[in-house]
Amino acid sequence: MRKSKHTWRILLLTALCCLIGASLGGTLAYADTSASSYNYSFWGRTVAAPAAYKAATVLDGKGLGIGALKDPSDMHVTPDNQIYLLDSGNNRIVVFDSQFKLIRTIDSFMRDGKQETFNNPQGLFVTPQKQLIVADTGNQRVVELDANLAVIKVIDPPQSELLNANFKFQPVRVIADQAHRIYVMSVGVFDGFMEFNQNGEFTSFIGANRVKVDPTELLWKRLSTRAQRSQMVMFTPTEFTNLDINDEGFIYATNGDVWGDTVKKLNAQGNDILRRTGYFNPKGDIRYTTEQGPGRLIDIDVTDSEMYSVLDGARGRVFTYNGDGHFMYMFGGIGNQLGQFKTPVAIERVGDDFLVLDKAFGEITVFKTTEYGRTLNEATRSYYRGDEEKAFELYNKTINMNANLEFAYSGIGKSLLRKGDYKEAMHYFEESYDRGNYSKAFLLYRKQVLKEHFPTIMTGIVVVVIAAFAARVLWKRKKLRRIRGVSIES
Repeated sequence: MRKSKHTWRILLLTALCCLIGASLGGTLAYADTSASSYNYSFWGRTVAAPAAYKAATVLDGKGLGIGALKDPSDMHVTPDNQIYLLDSGNNRIVVFDSQFKLIRTIDSFMRDGKQETFNNPQGLFVTPQKQLIVADTGNQRVVELDANLAVIKVIDPPQSELLNANFKFQPVRVIADQAHRIYVMSVGVFDGFMEFNQNGEFTSFIGANRVKVDPTELLWKRLSTRAQRSQMVMFTPTEFTNLDINDEGFIYATNGDVWGDTVKKLNAQGNDILRRTGYFNPKGDIRYTTEQGPGRLIDIDVTDSEMYSVLDGARGRVFTYNGDGHFMYMFGGIGNQLGQFKTPVAIERVGDDFLVLDKAFGEITVFKTTEYGRTLNEATRSYYRGDEEKAFELYNKTINMNANLEFAYSGIGKSLLRKGDYKEAMHYFEESYDRGNYSKAFLLYRKQVLKEHFPTIMTGIVVVVIAAFAARVLWKRKKLRRIRGVSIES
C-alpha cells in the first residue's frame, strides 16, 4: 500500500513538473534581438530605435599613463566630474579629471603612524566633501579617508546580535548619505544592506528583499518526505548586486531576482518607493531565449531628474529609465567591437557621457550622446522641471526622430495636461496607451466643458422648467374652461 502510494506521488509530481515547465518555457521562449538599439512597445514587441549613445573612445591603463589595469571593479564620479577608478588587482585608486588627466594615485594611507595598504578592494564611494570610502574586501574592513587621505575611521567586522555567529565581513560596495550613515553591501548577506552610523557602529539592516519561491521547487518540497525536505536548500531572500544614492538620499539598488523587482528605490525606512508606471517594470531585457535565460543587473547609476541606468552584466547592455519607469533607450553588448564588452562591471556618468568599465579587458569605454539621445534627455529634464513648453517641443522633436517611442506621446500628453489642454492631452494618451492619464484627462475635460457651458446649460434648464410650468398652467386653464362649458350646457 505504501509503495503504491509512493508511486502515485512520483507520477503526479512528474506530470505537474512537466506542466509547470511547459508553462514557464512558454513565457521565456522569446526571440532575442540583435538590434544595436531598440525599444519595447506597449505590446512587448521589440521595435527599432535610433541610437541614443555611440562609443567614442576606449581607454586603457597604458593609454592613461598609469600602467595596465588589473581586474578593475568600480568607478565613482564626483559632482565636479572627477573620476575615481578602483584598480582592484593593483590595490590602488586612480583619480582623473573629466578629460582623464591624472590627478593622483591612492595606494596607501597612514594609520596610527604606520603605512597601510588595500587588499583587493571591490567598491568605493566619494562624498561631496571628497571623503573617500573604500570597501577593502581582502582586509575585511571599510576605510574612510578625508580629502587629504587622513583616516577618519575604519570599520572592522562588526559584533551584533543581528549577525550570525559565523558571519564573515566581506564588504564589496559602499555608499554614504548626507547624514554620513554608511551603507555596505557584503557578500553572503541576505538581510539587505548593512547600515553604520557616523561612529562606524553597525545599527541595522535596510531594504531586505522578500523571499521568492520557485514553483517547481516548492512542489517538490510539498510532495517529498520529511527526510528528503531536510536535504533541500532553504528558501532565502535574493542578494543585492549593487547600489547608488541620489542627491535626496534615496538608495537605488539592483538584485539578482529573476521573478521579482530587480530595481528598487529605498527610502530611509527601507521601503521600496520606485514608480513602475511604464509598460513593463524596469529589469532590462524582457525578451530572451530559453537557452540564454534572463539578464542579470549588476550596477545602477542615478543621475538628475530621476533618470537612472542599469547595467546587464550577462548581455553587456545599459538600459536607461525615467522617473516613472518608462524605458528610454539602451546601448552596448557583448563582443569585441567598439562599444561592446567582455565583462562589464560598472557604469558612471560624466555630464551626459557614459563610462562603462570592463574588468576583463581593463578598459573604460566612453559613450557620447547622439542628437536623439540629447533631445530625449532634455525632454525628460524639462518635464521634470515643470517646463511644459520646452518639454512639449522636445518630445515632439523626439517623436519625429523615433515614431516608435510610444511613451514620448505620454510625455506630450502630460505637458498638455499641465497646460490645461485636456482634450488634446487625451489624444496623446490614447496614442501611448496610457489609460490612467487618459481617464484623468477625460475627467478634467468633462469638468472643463461643464464649467465653460454652465451658464448656457443652466439657462436652458430654467427655460425648459418655465416652459413646462407655463404649459401645465395653460393646460389646466383649458381643462377648467372645458369643464365649465359642459356644466353650462347641461
